[in-house]
Amino acid sequence: MKPLGVSPQMCEKFTVCQNSMEMLVQNNLNLPKLTEADGCLLTGFPEDKCLTKISSGLYKFQTYLEYIQETFTSEKQNVESLYYGTGHLAHTLRQMVINPDEVIIPDLATQESIRTKLRSSKAWIEKITIHLILRDYTSFMEKTVRAIRYLIYTRSFSA
Repeated sequence: MKPLGVSPQMCEKFTVCQNSMEMLVQNNLNLPKLTEADGCLLTGFPEDKCLTKISSGLYKFQTYLEYIQETFTSEKQNVESLYYGTGHLAHTLRQMVINPDEVIIPDLATQESIRTKLRSSKAWIEKITIHLILRDYTSFMEKTVRAIRYLIYTRSFSA
């Protein structure tokens, strides 16, 4: 089964056409996610646990955003802005946590491992990888915004 817009030569050269839809399903990038177990999606959620998870996820996303910055050069300035904004938000939220040391900031070895894995992808996977990173980043940020709005709302009534 050949995906639309892919020539038979591409299928032969890259041997992916028989499983082309699996590429999207096979997302093995290990991107940060906010789940119900993190508590951020519940009313009256445990604030510290949620903020720790969000901050940790944002720090991890920075490595993926670096990759996008390197590969998606036509949007380098926008991605750079996204990268620095993400880092600033991660740092700000980390300062709000009772024990900031619980926030997981990927060490240099972890960051390099992620970069190596991303860079080893073939060129045709590059666009799919960027799409998956940005899709999951958007989902993560939507849930982050909900959690922060809830915190602001509850704090304004408790003051």
